[in-house]
Amino acid sequence: RNSTSNPNYQKEKTCHNKNTQNNRSQVSVAVTRAVTMSGEISVISTIDTAHENMIHDAQMDYFGKRLATCSSDKTVKIFEVSEDQQTLVATLVGHEGPVWQLSWAHPKYGSILASCSYDRKVIIWKETNGSWKQLYEFCEHKSSVNSIQWAPHEWGLLLACGSSDESISFISTSGDGNWKHNKIDKAHNLGCNSVCWAPAINPGSLVEGGPKAPVSATKRLASGGGDHLVRVWRLVCN
Repeated sequence: RNSTSNPNYQKEKTCHNKNTQNNRSQVSVAVTRAVTMSGEISVISTIDTAHENMIHDAQMDYFGKRLATCSSDKTVKIFEVSEDQQTLVATLVGHEGPVWQLSWAHPKYGSILASCSYDRKVIIWKETNGSWKQLYEFCEHKSSVNSIQWAPHEWGLLLACGSSDESISFISTSGDGNWKHNKIDKAHNLGCNSVCWAPAINPGSLVEGGPKAPVSATKRLASGGGDHLVRVWRLVCN
C-alpha cells in the first residue's frame, strides 16, 4: 500500500463556516407533513429498521430501489424499498464501533457500498449473486472516520474519506482487484467532519447550455472541519 501524501492535491480555497450542525437520524421516524414554497411534503412510508441504537445515515442507491442505513449498533442494513413495502435483504457486520456514514458507488461498477466508522475503518462492500461481502477494508486512519463519498463515476472508483486524525484519504482501484490510497495530512485542525466531490465538469458548464459538457481533467473536493473552516481541494491529473 502506498500511504505517502500526494503532492498533486492542492488547497484551492479556504472559507469560514460559522454555522456548524451535527444532526443524527432517529431509529423511528414520526409521520410528518409540511408545507414549503414549492408545495406539500408528506411521508409516504416509515421503515422499522430493527437497528438497536441511533441511526446516523440513510442512503438511497442510484435507482432509488435500495436503502442502506447505519447505526451506533455497529451494523449496516440494506432494504429493498417501494412505496408500499420495505424488505430487509442484508445486515452487514464488520465494524467494531458506531457506523457514521454510507456512500453508494455508481451502478456501472456493480452494487458497491462504502461505510465508515468510529473504529477508524472504511469498509467497501459488494453484492455478488445476491450475497453481500467485504470487498476491501481500509485501516490506515488513526482516529474515527467521519465522512466518505464516492467521486463522480467519470473518474473511476475513487472514494474520499475524512477523519478525526485531521487527514483526508483517497482510496481507488482500476478494477483489477488492487487498491491504492493517498492522503492529505493536516487537512483540518481538530479533524475533518465532511467531504463532498464537485461534479465531473468544469465550473459553469451546466448553466452555459450547448452540447454535453466535457469531463473536467481537474477533480475538486470540498471538506469541512473542526477548525470552523471549509476547504476546496483540487487534483490535477497528469
